[in-house]
Amino acid sequence: MSNTTALDQATAMIEKAWNRPIDALESLAIRRPSDDPLLRSAMRIRSAMVITDSAATVHQDRLHALTRPGHVPAFYDLKRITSSAADLRVAKAESSTSLQAISHVIEARESAATTSPAARLTQAAVARSGHTPCPLGQAPDQPAPSAAVGPPVAGPGPRR
Repeated sequence: MSNTTALDQATAMIEKAWNRPIDALESLAIRRPSDDPLLRSAMRIRSAMVITDSAATVHQDRLHALTRPGHVPAFYDLKRITSSAADLRVAKAESSTSLQAISHVIEARESAATTSPAARLTQAAVARSGHTPCPLGQAPDQPAPSAAVGPPVAGPGPRR
């Protein structure tokens, strides 16, 4: 069984995407956050994963202690076992979600690197304006077709 945690996977993904060790990236994200907002996002998600990873380790150690071989749990231990198992599952799910979020940030970074500058400016302008582009074939100053307004059409009456 592999001892690689989600935090280790996240660290490897971030180091590979930015081609630098994690220590250098941490200082870069703190000193100049506006230079690379996607790096800052990835590092913030990773810092949350540090806490989640620590919690998962604590819950796993507690669960192993309560269920060690040769140990018969007492009645009052059953609630602690169940609680630790549930907390461990939550911590693992949070780590998995954070790992997925980091992969989305890296995908966004790669996508931004391959997008042309003109397309990025257009996307930024649309995002700032709060408007969506007009559908093809519709002039920008032409109003959108309105919904039908009127009294509801009476259908056939109740069946007998």
